Amino acid sequence: MPNSDLSTLSPRSGRPSVTCVLPAYNEAGNLRHLIPELSEYLKKFSDRVELLVVDDGSSDDTAPYVCSLVDEYPVTLLQLSRNFGKEAALSAGIDHADGDVVLLMDSDGQHPLDVIDRFFQHWHEGWDMVFGVRENRADESHAKRFLSNLFYSLLSRSADIEIHPDAGDFRLLDRRVVLALRQLPERSRMMKGLYSWVGFSSKAVSFQPAERMTGTSHFHLRALSSLALTGFTSFSSAPLRIWMLMGASISILSLLYAFFIVIRTLMFGSDVPGWPSIAAGIAFLGGMQLFSVGILGEYIARIFSEVKARPLYLVSNQVSFRKNRSASTANTQDDKHDT
Repeated sequence: MPNSDLSTLSPRSGRPSVTCVLPAYNEAGNLRHLIPELSEYLKKFSDRVELLVVDDGSSDDTAPYVCSLVDEYPVTLLQLSRNFGKEAALSAGIDHADGDVVLLMDSDGQHPLDVIDRFFQHWHEGWDMVFGVRENRADESHAKRFLSNLFYSLLSRSADIEIHPDAGDFRLLDRRVVLALRQLPERSRMMKGLYSWVGFSSKAVSFQPAERMTGTSHFHLRALSSLALTGFTSFSSAPLRIWMLMGASISILSLLYAFFIVIRTLMFGSDVPGWPSIAAGIAFLGGMQLFSVGILGEYIARIFSEVKARPLYLVSNQVSFRKNRSASTANTQDDKHDT
């Protein structure tokens, strides 16, 4: 929940070092426009800027293009060995970010740069986390908006955290928040939930996303459904409790029904009719059992994933503007020494 108590904040001054994390999956076309513009824009806030592009297993020329920019822009490429998903790509960027302030943005150009001004304004006021909130979702279908609001409402009520339904990954993190996020070991991740879980003072900033520069979104219904399921199983045990209560309720009703049958048999004797209701009851209870076992299986699958303790991501290549400039400086010094 965003903190609104300004009296507890400690204002910050100076120009911090900034790392901007850009998870990218087949975003070469968008990065051609975004990197030059973003690199110049961030100079307003810092003299030490790094654009950390996390290539999440792209099949286009995202990686070669970013590598071609390291001599011209403060760009670092972190190339993952395959497509691990956006949550893993964001985690990789946070793990490798060195800035005093870490800015998380999408690579499709939909996050307006002028919103960053308000991010830094609130950071200088003392807020540890500043995040963007969409003003409206008019570009989405009614069904998607309804399901999204329903999901976050249920999750907030059943978990110990509150997630703004219109918040995303567009946010500014103070170094303290970054270090806290690095301590979280889970493999099944919903980053918006983790941002809320670590706490710290948070400030919401409204904005309206721009149109994608090129291409189409790679985040479809299947990915959204998987992320929602991860959110529930990672932050809430409510489904297990609900089915435990339903099981207890059905057991109580069964005992009452059995008591009713015994009384009726003693008073009026036994009759043959009733097989349809018995068959329907057995089918209903069987379906309920299978459904509840499926929910239990989802939690067990998450436990299995955590116990295996596989890395959240694997890095196949890393190219940094810092290394290139260090090598260039070393070569220049050697040339002077030879002279």
